[in-house]
Amino acid sequence: MSLKIILILLAISGMGGIMLGYVLRVLIGLASRGSIELEVKQKLLQAKEQAAKIVANAEFRSAIVETERLAPVEEREEKVVSREERLDAREEFIDSRQRDLDEKEAEVRAREQVAERAKSEASDLVAARTRELAKVANLSEDKAREEFFAEIERTYEESILLRLQKLEAHGRERIEEKARDLLTTAIHRLGSAVNAETMALSVTLPSEEVKGKIIGKEGRNIKAFERATGVDVIIDDVPNRISISSFDPLRRAIAKLALEKLIVDGRIQPTRIEEVVEKTRAEVADVLKEKGEAAAYEAGVVGLDPKLIALLGRLHFRTSFGQNVLRHSIEMAHLAGVLAAELGADVTVARAGALLHDIGKAVDHEVQGTHVEIGRRILEKFGVDTRVIQAMQSHHDEYPFETPESVIVQVADAISAGRPGARRDTVDRFLERLGDLERLAGAYEGVEKVYAIAAGREIRVFVNPGRVSDVAMHKLARDIAKRIQDELKYPGEIKVNIIRENRVVEFAR
Repeated sequence: MSLKIILILLAISGMGGIMLGYVLRVLIGLASRGSIELEVKQKLLQAKEQAAKIVANAEFRSAIVETERLAPVEEREEKVVSREERLDAREEFIDSRQRDLDEKEAEVRAREQVAERAKSEASDLVAARTRELAKVANLSEDKAREEFFAEIERTYEESILLRLQKLEAHGRERIEEKARDLLTTAIHRLGSAVNAETMALSVTLPSEEVKGKIIGKEGRNIKAFERATGVDVIIDDVPNRISISSFDPLRRAIAKLALEKLIVDGRIQPTRIEEVVEKTRAEVADVLKEKGEAAAYEAGVVGLDPKLIALLGRLHFRTSFGQNVLRHSIEMAHLAGVLAAELGADVTVARAGALLHDIGKAVDHEVQGTHVEIGRRILEKFGVDTRVIQAMQSHHDEYPFETPESVIVQVADAISAGRPGARRDTVDRFLERLGDLERLAGAYEGVEKVYAIAAGREIRVFVNPGRVSDVAMHKLARDIAKRIQDELKYPGEIKVNIIRENRVVEFAR
């Protein structure tokens, strides 16, 4: 019984403790909530104070910035106002000037109208007077004018003629002075040596024994060499030297190169001589190309066809009045370029026309016609510019001067050819006679080669033994000699030498 009571008391006391704890907890919670709310209110007040300070600071800074921003605007506004005032003043000044100009213009127009009326009245008076004079003199206006001018011419004829002569002489002097200045400038700017072509070349021999080899047994080797090359080999008393003579520069060059090769080779015999000469002819073709390319480069002419350049190189072995044609053409190209630059013409066309002006001489011994006409056909064949053809075709007055460059080319030709010592007329006529000799003899049937030697006093005619017999040789010699007498003019006598040689070749296999 007492245990139950004890348990009940314990239970009651436990519940009482629980209730007491709950009450204490509630009280403690209420107390802590009050302190937290107080703290929150304090912090909120502090935050409001801080925010007020920040807002006040921001407003202060904003006022400063706004003040700084508005300061330049005010300055600009002041400048704009000042500029507007100046513009207004200028407009007022311009308006006043315009009013003045308008007044002056109106005044000028009024004066012009007065002048026009006066001019019209004067014209009317002159016309009326002319009509009256025409009625009195029974002449028309045109007839009266003619009579008036005729009277002036009769009265002042001598004065007019003197004035015209003076003006003409003065103009001619100025033109001649300008032309002399241009020609002097062109000649001074071009300095080139003047050298005339000779008709003989000398070959140095290593010893006198080589001279005997060249001559050969009974002159067999030297005859074979002369026949193959068409030159005259002169053996004189000068030690270790022989001379090669021919009017054709190409033959002289081929003969000299071939002879030098034979001397180096040492095997000098007719068969070997013919082989070396043929090989040298092929090599000279390359030399022609090199000479043509060098000439075009030196003259400053580009874009030429390779075949045309090879033809240009052949002029290196051609002379005109003793003057090398290729050097003459190069010199002309330089002169034409200088003159064209001074006169404002086309320098390129003038240079090309001057360089190619004698291109026809490269083949004039093979083609009929003058070298100018042959040159025109060659340039047209290779598609050369028409302006270049027009520039080159007039240098001998065969064609009219169509362009300024054609006149320049002719002037350059005259300068280059007319310089003292540049040409020798007698030499050219002599070479022309030798060429006529060869062409005349070569026109007969059965003739293979013709060479004029010994300064034109002898021609050697090599015939085909299969087409010309021994008997026919005598008739051929007489025919050639008679034709030379009838058609050519020459001093002294000319020996016609017909050579017919049989040669049999077989191969042992």
